Amino acid sequence: MSVRTTVTLDDDVLERARDFSKARGLPFRQALNELVRSGLRAETAARPKRAFRVEPRHIGLRPGLSYDNLEALLGFGEGERHK
Repeated sequence: MSVRTTVTLDDDVLERARDFSKARGLPFRQALNELVRSGLRAETAARPKRAFRVEPRHIGLRPGLSYDNLEALLGFGEGERHK
């Protein structure tokens, strides 16, 4: 399905679109559609993301808490109703 619409292009964009059309031997309408599709694909393409970094920090041990007893740790962290 295609829709006819009016779009106002800046002079530099129009010139580049016409050059693109001539260089590929395409009708202007087809060339413009290809350029728009290409721009939309580039916009939605996965951008490189910054690496997730974890900065470790020593938090120490709590006095009186047994780190060998998982049940006691869950009780401390989530309350006695963790079961």
